[in-house]
Amino acid sequence: MPIDPARAVAAAPRTVPLAWDHKDVLLYHLGVGAGTPATDPGELRYTLESRLHVLPSFATVAGGGMALAGGLTAPGIDVDLAAVLHGGQSVTVHRPLPVRATDATQTSRVAAVYDKGKAAVIVLRADVADPDGPLWTCVSQIFVKGEGGFGGERGPSGGQERTETPATPPDATADRPLREDQALLYRLSGDWNPLHADPEFARRAGFDKPILHGLCSYGIALKAVVDTVLDGDVARVRAYSTRFAGVVYPGETLRVRMWRDTPGPGRIQLTATAVEREDAPVLTDTVVEYA
Repeated sequence: MPIDPARAVAAAPRTVPLAWDHKDVLLYHLGVGAGTPATDPGELRYTLESRLHVLPSFATVAGGGMALAGGLTAPGIDVDLAAVLHGGQSVTVHRPLPVRATDATQTSRVAAVYDKGKAAVIVLRADVADPDGPLWTCVSQIFVKGEGGFGGERGPSGGQERTETPATPPDATADRPLREDQALLYRLSGDWNPLHADPEFARRAGFDKPILHGLCSYGIALKAVVDTVLDGDVARVRAYSTRFAGVVYPGETLRVRMWRDTPGPGRIQLTATAVEREDAPVLTDTVVEYA
């Protein structure tokens, strides 16, 4: 069996150096749709190095996305990328992300492997710090089709805890059109899975054509929240979690619906859907915690 759960969880954490600079941040921001309109002062905070701040979801790709890449090559893990889907993601921010780092370190491990019957869920945890202390913690849930049935613990439904979508109308809605080349641009930040670029590979994985990275939708949705309800201040974000409920294709429109202070202060709940496919779910169980 390609996954050995006991070996994967028991393996020692792996620590690797991380480094990035303003070019990596700028490329990531462009990959999640920043820069339209190009001269808008709000957009220049994402696209001009002299005004640059860092969207907290950049944590998922800093250093070339090594958390996911490292997790899928951990001891006890040997899977076919065509069977892999990103199930969920959370980022907890310990302090604002710096524009550049030369001496950060990432310590990652397989936190759990759950048995969903027809699939396995690999939970990866990565903690990043620099000489000034902790920067962020990422937790990723990776579904691997065909690797369940080994008799392990089932874990949370869908790989993480569920939240109920409010019955009231959203406090804010933002539509974000996706470029035809959105996935091709986003993959330059480090996720080279051919599922997002190669039509033949996408068909082998069960899709009509290449799909957008879940983490790209994740970044687009967080930017919509920051720009719409957090006064454009990325430093207010404390944590951000989601479940990837469905796919979105480059060229479609992502609709982000937001509910403030649900159920308490300092919390925004949101959903993201694909407008052209009758609001098909893309992100669910999604919460932004803020200061």
